[in-house]
Amino acid sequence: MTITETNNTEETFRFAETLGREAQPGQIWALDGDLGAGKTVFCQGFAAGLGVTELVNSPTFTIVQEYTTGRLPLYHFDVYRIEEPEELEEIGCEEYFYGEGVCLIEWAERIRELLPENTRYIRLQKLPEKGENVRQLMVE
Repeated sequence: MTITETNNTEETFRFAETLGREAQPGQIWALDGDLGAGKTVFCQGFAAGLGVTELVNSPTFTIVQEYTTGRLPLYHFDVYRIEEPEELEEIGCEEYFYGEGVCLIEWAERIRELLPENTRYIRLQKLPEKGENVRQLMVE
């Protein structure tokens, strides 16, 4: 496990941007953290690292947003509103998980049992005792 501390949203963005530049086809990144922990900022940085030119926001009401302008397709999931993991299976999650793109999944703990073995996990945590925008990123 690698633990990184960022002092502001720009550092969180840049950290994720580096991971996006190194991303490979078929990777799945599962993001966990409380509301406001920085998951969407992380996704925006990761997308920038892939070269995605579209605006990246949390796809809360559509479950998955596809971005195809980068060097690899990016499938950005937000499963916060999923009540049962089977709901994700109904939209064909396996096509995304085993495709040639990269998946970023916000609130991944809700569907952990559906995620493939090779999934990489990132836990984003606020550190309010160190400052309002300080985050700890734990990468498994």
